[in-house]
Amino acid sequence: MFQYASTPTGSSSSIYGLILPFVLMFVVFYFLLIRPQQKKTKNRNAMLKALSKGDKVVTIGGLHGTIVEITDDIVILKVNDVTKLTFDRGSISHSITESN
Repeated sequence: MFQYASTPTGSSSSIYGLILPFVLMFVVFYFLLIRPQQKKTKNRNAMLKALSKGDKVVTIGGLHGTIVEITDDIVILKVNDVTKLTFDRGSISHSITESN
């Protein structure tokens, strides 16, 4: 009663039509989300590696201080004339430069 005609053309183009939006979404996510985050992480790691004795820094908690001692994992900050506090090196948010 019913006869179905097979269409050999069009099946390969429909596969590309399905894959193309996913590829475009990945490209957009890469340039808008992944790449900027990788740059930010790279800059932060470089800043943490470049820390040295005498640098003025701010911790993640907002505490301002000057580095008195520094090792691979630990930073000792001088907060005022008397107080010295020990922090993990990763808890340093940023370094204060003279231009700020």
